[in-house]
Amino acid sequence: MKTTISVIKADVGSIAGHGLAHPALLAKCEEILGKAKEEGLLEDFYVTNCGDDTELIMTHRQGEENEEIHGLAFNAFTEATAIAKELKLYGAGQDLLSDTFSGNIRGMGPGAAEMEFKERPSDPVVIFCCDKTEPGAFNMPIFKMFADPFTTAGLVIDPSLHNGFEFEIFDVMEHRKVKMSCPEEMYDALALLGSISRYVIKRVTRKDDGEIAASISTERLNLLAGQYVGKDDPVAIVRSQSGFPAAGEVVEPFAFPHLVGGWMRGSHNGPLMPVAQKNAYPVRFDGPPRVMALGFQIADCKLVGPADMFDDPAYDRSRELASEVAEYMRRHGPFEPHRLPADEMEYTSLPGVMEKLEGRFEDID
Repeated sequence: MKTTISVIKADVGSIAGHGLAHPALLAKCEEILGKAKEEGLLEDFYVTNCGDDTELIMTHRQGEENEEIHGLAFNAFTEATAIAKELKLYGAGQDLLSDTFSGNIRGMGPGAAEMEFKERPSDPVVIFCCDKTEPGAFNMPIFKMFADPFTTAGLVIDPSLHNGFEFEIFDVMEHRKVKMSCPEEMYDALALLGSISRYVIKRVTRKDDGEIAASISTERLNLLAGQYVGKDDPVAIVRSQSGFPAAGEVVEPFAFPHLVGGWMRGSHNGPLMPVAQKNAYPVRFDGPPRVMALGFQIADCKLVGPADMFDDPAYDRSRELASEVAEYMRRHGPFEPHRLPADEMEYTSLPGVMEKLEGRFEDID
């Protein structure tokens, strides 16, 4: 029998602006998922938050894209939204683009990463949760985990990884996808993945046997809603050890706080800071963007853990560097490269300003 992990997230309300999910929202989600576990729909669950986003980490036997599981998450977010509105929390229900569940949560606002697999004798997974950034924020670290031997030594010295991995890459603008094999197509893959706002990694599989290795949420809220309604704040599931990168290799890429799109109003570039869950509370200019990592063992479809993997002094230097980069980028104010380039600003609140100025432009002779 196979195990399914579903990580579904949404921002349905926060305290003092886009900052922190209220405990009452998490408690409501725990209540609803707890009932689903008692009734046998879920095998286990863990509710947490990264900044203002509520994450539902669920294990079950229903497979991916299951209507009952997605409906459960939608109901939890809807009930939490009702509480957020009572408390007048900021952005109450902002990630729910519909009031009615249509059988699948995809396309309705919340982000989802899922994978189904047959458990190994020991099956460690790492759940990554981000705030104030976009799905492409995972492109560089996921690529490094599964294709960069300077990050993952196992690609060179471990026979079970040596043949490489296949990347499923989504073009979120044109709604199409491509599968690319590494290391053979590494340069072609990088030609796409460097454009983090358009091309995003959705899944990674092991080439030897097609076994799932990683799954990432790819929902782009602004594209779904047709206007800026909040940044996407993606989640990812990564398996580790015994045929996959070691746990230390999985978290190593985040030691470099690379620049990602997001931050204030989803309109700026900033460093992705690896933090402990207790510090996943971005406030400076709504940032800088944050990522947390929760490690679990999967045992008979149950969650054992989590281990807070960035709650480690080894990442202190990374956080210091992220703070320095944030300071440097902020000094640019409204100028690029702090502000996103013009084509990305089309999906923010800037078009409202440009519409106001449109009648004042004159042709140049």
